[in-house]
Amino acid sequence: MIAFTAAEIAEITNGRLAAEPGVTPGSVVTDSREATPGSLYVAKPGETADGHDFVAAAFERGAVLALVEHDVTDDAGRTYPAVVVQDSVLAMGALAAEAVRRIRAGRAANGEPLTVIGITGSAGKTTTKDLLAGILGAEGSTVAPQGSYNGEVGVPLTVFKAGPDTRFLVIEMGATGVGHISYLAGMVRPDIGVVLGVGTAHAGEFGGVENIAIAKGELVEALPAGGTAVLNLDDARVAAMAARTRAAVLGFSAAPASAGLSGEAGTGPAGAECVRAEGIELNSGGSPEFEVLFPGGTPPHHIAAKLIGAHHIGNLLAAAAAAHAAGVPAARIAASLSSQTAASRWRMERTERADGVTVINDAYNANPESMRAALRTLADLGRGRRTWAVLGAMLELGPDSIREHMAVGTQVVRLNISRLLVVGREARSLYVSAVNEGSWGNECVFAETADEAYELLQAELEPGDLVLFKSSNSIGLRHLGDRIALPLQTPGTVSGAAGGSAAVSAAGDTAGTATEGSALP
Repeated sequence: MIAFTAAEIAEITNGRLAAEPGVTPGSVVTDSREATPGSLYVAKPGETADGHDFVAAAFERGAVLALVEHDVTDDAGRTYPAVVVQDSVLAMGALAAEAVRRIRAGRAANGEPLTVIGITGSAGKTTTKDLLAGILGAEGSTVAPQGSYNGEVGVPLTVFKAGPDTRFLVIEMGATGVGHISYLAGMVRPDIGVVLGVGTAHAGEFGGVENIAIAKGELVEALPAGGTAVLNLDDARVAAMAARTRAAVLGFSAAPASAGLSGEAGTGPAGAECVRAEGIELNSGGSPEFEVLFPGGTPPHHIAAKLIGAHHIGNLLAAAAAAHAAGVPAARIAASLSSQTAASRWRMERTERADGVTVINDAYNANPESMRAALRTLADLGRGRRTWAVLGAMLELGPDSIREHMAVGTQVVRLNISRLLVVGREARSLYVSAVNEGSWGNECVFAETADEAYELLQAELEPGDLVLFKSSNSIGLRHLGDRIALPLQTPGTVSGAAGGSAAVSAAGDTAGTATEGSALP
């Protein structure tokens, strides 16, 4: 972390200093339980709790300074050392922006660069971030978000992990409206911007898919003339963003050269270079393999990924293109992508139970596009096995919600998934659609609650069954997936986040803390 004195923090945030000027925190936390000796505790109001109520707890754990919106006193009436600001979240952003500026300036003085890479898109941000961080980590000191920290709190927390020796800073950027990514980009000033796709996730919150495209494109608009916009050329809305940036454009595509991309690595809008996949196939474990072609006339490099599902091809190509833009040699990119497993939990996380049941827990989040991709993967992997789709609602789809859920129900039947278990009232239209499409009897079951679904699965799962769990984050089916997967788990059988724990911590001091554990779109 870049060191700031209390006096500097007050100046940067336009706050009022209510502490010794020379106090210098060594870390920043927004959850009092994470405070350690020397921490700066940021107290922020939330929907269900107020971080100011936990200032005392943070100081008990060793915090030396708080960033607050009003004075907080102890039982004796003494004011805790603090910088008092109008908005603690915006103050975090200002402090993060100054941290990035100082890191850049310090490294430039030594003739060394800091490369900041921003990643956004309706789906795949966290996986792409993890893959890219895995590549860059072998090239130099790399800082990337924990989990899906991608909002106005999570991005500063990621920045605060960076220091003078940081070579690469990878930032995941989510949004719930127009202007949000512009704010985050202004904070970190990315050199490379990656846009993965524009989907229907949270279309209701944005006010339509076109507004999502406007919001995602804010990333490439923020890039400098010497930067690089990495764009998914298989998504027309993303490809069109080439016209919205002054930076160079590097595309990526899984489409065959005959589909309109030409040359050794293909060309995109206005002749932009392209990283392209050829000879795509899925191996017996459902993982993609292909040859990747980079610009510059280099020979193809083989990638044999360890991630599950064809939908990861775009994420792999995006990470490859971003790493190429950052100057990593093609051979090292391909080798890294072939060696990495999932680094974050509940993303096509595969568990082989001792009794022969296979659980795929992909319930970190869901939208129509990712739901369809997960179901296709289930169908591909489940040939010759009994397959279960345990599905919950996709939230924040606006007026298209019923139609999108009904489309998923229809797809389940047409993919010949053996059993469908729909959980929760919000997803009932999915169940109704499957029944109307011809899924009758015990092929399709509706459960009001996760507990009811758990009892059914415990009673009916048989050795050899393959079970997929998928829902929006706040529906919580990832926890049901853990309950089904972990009781009979044998050591070393989870194929997902390294060191992933079955235990899930509480949300934290504020609703904002909880939100940062849930990916923004």
